[in-house]
Parts: sequence; C-alpha cells; structure tokens
Amino acid sequence: MDIVTDPLFYAVAIPAVLIVGISKGGVGGGLGSIGVPLMALAVSPVQAAAIMLPVLCLMDLFGLRAYWRIWDRRNLGYMLPGAMAGIAIGTFSFRYLSDDAVRLIVGAVALVFVGYQQIGPRLLARAADHRSAPHRGWGAFWGAVSGFTSFVAHSGGPPMHINLLPQRMDKTLYMGTTVVFFTIVNYVKLVPYGVLGQLSGDNLGTALILSPLAPLGIWLGVRFHHMLSDRAFYALCFAFLGLTGVKLIWDGLSGLLGG
Repeated sequence: MDIVTDPLFYAVAIPAVLIVGISKGGVGGGLGSIGVPLMALAVSPVQAAAIMLPVLCLMDLFGLRAYWRIWDRRNLGYMLPGAMAGIAIGTFSFRYLSDDAVRLIVGAVALVFVGYQQIGPRLLARAADHRSAPHRGWGAFWGAVSGFTSFVAHSGGPPMHINLLPQRMDKTLYMGTTVVFFTIVNYVKLVPYGVLGQLSGDNLGTALILSPLAPLGIWLGVRFHHMLSDRAFYALCFAFLGLTGVKLIWDGLSGLLGG
C-alpha cells in the first residue's frame, strides 16, 4: 500500500483537517469547505476529496454523539431526498470531469462560499422579521445542490445554510440538524466513492495517517470556543480560502485552455 509522502501535502493537509475539526467542534462557521481546496494545492482535487471523506466520516461520529436525537425531522425529510439526487448526479458526471474541471469547480465553490459568508449575515439580518417555514420544494432543491457540491468537494454547507438559516431555528436544533444531514450524506458518499475506485489503499492509508487529527481538531474546537476571537480566526481562514480558490481556478482554466 502506497501513501502520499509529499511534505507539501502534509503541510496543507494537517492544518486543513484541524481547521475542519475546530469548526465542527464548536467554533462553527461551516469551514468544512476548506479541506479539499487546501489539499488540492498538493494533490489532485479528486484524490483530496477521497482522502478527506473517511476523516469527515470519523468526525461525524463525534458530532452525532453530541447531538443525538436533536434534529428537525421535517427539514431532513425535505432535504435528504434531494441530497441523494445530488450525489447521484455527481456520481454519474464524475467520469466526464477532468482534474482541471474539478479544480475549476472546487475553486469556484470556495469563492462562492467566501462571498456567501460576507453577504449571508446581512441578508439574514434584513429578513429577521420574516421567519420562513420549511418548504418541501426549496428543501429538495437546496438539498440537491448541497449533495452535489458535497460529492465533488465536501462543500455542501452553503446551500444547506441558505435553506435553513431563514427559518431562525434554535441554534442547538440547527446544529443537530446539520450534523445528522452531513453524517448521512458523507456515509452515503462512501458507496459511490468506493465504486469509482476513489477509496484505494493509498488514499485510505493517507486518511488513516490524518485520522488522529479528527478528534484533536474537535477537542480544540470545544476548548477554543470561548477563547479564540471568531473575527480573527475566520478572517484568516476565509482570506486563505479565497486565495486558494483563485489559485485553483487559475490552474483549472490554464489546464483546460492549454489542453
């Protein structure tokens, strides 16, 4: 079994996994989207997603334990069928996407995520007096978008937030709903990833090396919840994610146009 040995990969993968764990552990902000873009600076985005998936599944178990039986069944019932459709679209379109095309998609998702984090709170503040109710159609639509972007780059957070945030749910119920949603989505993704050959021995071996960082990142998130400045932490992470997105888009366009 071969594993990734490039020092550059671990230079970006270690902080990527820790940041994702810190985000899931209590700092919040949906920074799970940062993992694949950072790793894609050193390996192909397809391999980066394959390595990251088992690590995310491990993190989900810790989150599921913390929020067991705390979720909104109605929202999950609307979003999950759409998410399954999004995963299916990602699965069947996989063979038609080159590494450069995936770089372009991952880079674009990263920039959209950064932009959403800047604009989303303002839109939510304007809609504070207009709480929306769960909607079957919108839930299925945003669930499908979330399922597709999650399949390609584990970046399903923004579409799901767009659907849930206007409902002004209790924050604990909100967190529990997102944890259950992505736990189911990530474990379902294991099947097509395996069928497509992405869970190879070298990718699983590399994921195993990174796996101890999963509980460490979550533990740090819990510890840092009341210690870190959210503004400073997110400003740094989003700036880095934005630069990474620009780099991936440049590389993707260069490869597609050059080819």
